[in-house]
Amino acid sequence: MAKTEVKSEITGAVWKILVKPGDVVGVDEPVIILESMKMEIPVLAIDGGKVTEILVKEGEAVNEGQTVAIVEV
Repeated sequence: MAKTEVKSEITGAVWKILVKPGDVVGVDEPVIILESMKMEIPVLAIDGGKVTEILVKEGEAVNEGQTVAIVEV
């Protein structure tokens, strides 16, 4: 099976993790919510599949382009 990296499009802090390993997500489904400049921005799954890893924790800072989760397609 192929693995897809879910990447942050912005720099911010992880506000809320919406899924856990083993959950199934659809295309463009929010996986994590980031907080940046008092705004909540969702990080979306590019492909549908099963979440195999969450690579960040709530409250953790993330950079633009950083992989935050892995989805097995």
